[in-house]
Amino acid sequence: MSDKAEGLSAYIAVTAAYWAFMLTDGALRMLVLLHFHTLGFSPVQLAYLFVLYEIAGMITNLSAGWLAARFGLTSTLYAGLGLQVVALLALAQLDPDWAIGLSVAYVMVVQGASGVAKDLAKMSSKSAVKLLAPEEGGGLFRWVALLTGSKNAVKGLGFLLGAALLAISGFVGAVLVMAAVLGVILIAVVIAMPPGLPRGRKGARVSDVFSKSANVNWLSAARVFLFGARDVWFVVGIPVYFYAVLSDGTEAGNRAAFFMIGTFMALWIILYGGVQALAPRILRAATRPESALIRAARGWALALAAVPLALTIAALVAPGPAPWLTASLVVGLLAFGAIFAVNSALHSYLILAFTRAERVTMDVGFYYMANAGGRLAGTILSGLTYQLGGLPLMLGTATVMVALSALAAGRLTAGQGGVAPA
Repeated sequence: MSDKAEGLSAYIAVTAAYWAFMLTDGALRMLVLLHFHTLGFSPVQLAYLFVLYEIAGMITNLSAGWLAARFGLTSTLYAGLGLQVVALLALAQLDPDWAIGLSVAYVMVVQGASGVAKDLAKMSSKSAVKLLAPEEGGGLFRWVALLTGSKNAVKGLGFLLGAALLAISGFVGAVLVMAAVLGVILIAVVIAMPPGLPRGRKGARVSDVFSKSANVNWLSAARVFLFGARDVWFVVGIPVYFYAVLSDGTEAGNRAAFFMIGTFMALWIILYGGVQALAPRILRAATRPESALIRAARGWALALAAVPLALTIAALVAPGPAPWLTASLVVGLLAFGAIFAVNSALHSYLILAFTRAERVTMDVGFYYMANAGGRLAGTILSGLTYQLGGLPLMLGTATVMVALSALAAGRLTAGQGGVAPA
């Protein structure tokens, strides 16, 4: 088999593994959110359930970059998939008779394990693209956009799957089904994975995980605020708001609300993934110099900030959960998803363009540590701002965070980290 064909086979295997993981990750998030909301958890308590997930992601990304450099990308990829199976099985042991405090603590720990699993799989998959993508014709941007976009479309299906399984099979049944399916896929990927990914090097040092590149550091800062701005409404506030609007308090009404919320969240993620995959065409990446793409990062972030700003104004003038406000949120958040997708895809390309092959896992791990930090901030603020100030405070916070992302992106420069000036 030629090196090109071998690289493509490895890319397909990595993508398939990442798809399988993100399907269960999306389903698990929706399961946990909706299940514990129906048990009476407040927005802040719901946010607590995901806090350790994001903290674990920050720690994992720093260490995973070194682990992959030391032991190889396939090792960290398999470890991520296997740990997710363990986390799902552990979550099935949750006893509904436990006190709320014990339930929160238990789910936080299990979600922490799932966070470790997710970021092991993510760092491995994204780093593999840098090593496997063809250099000619904008191949790197195309491959990373395809991986990221398809992953998010699959995660969107996971949101719908989680809501559907909760309504049909109940919490425990849904979790066990996902654990069984992911276990089978893990075995298949281990058997089918072709050679082509590096197996690690003994000289990798833990201290190397911290980047000395100004571009990597500023891009990581932009990523913190970008994903914080998304999760400040995505994690708790909007699903809880939609549940309050859509459910009539009956069992049948609750189930209908589950399906509608899951469908919206799934459509949002699928739209997000689809636009991500098209981002190289939207940005005309094949014909534009990389310095122009660097400058575009700030402009797209400023365009994104306009959406939550408009929604904040709408929430302020609305007397309550009016139908027109709900419709505005649906349309506005879908628009946010499309513009956010271009921002996210551009960031995902730039981190790989800024890094060098010999330290790709280190820089990608550091960058996704920042990504997890933004998600952590957004998760905490999602429950807190919604509980303290409702939709206006939550959406206003998202606006400020996107603006800060634009400021950080404006500090990126050409001529550093492997990106040549135009």
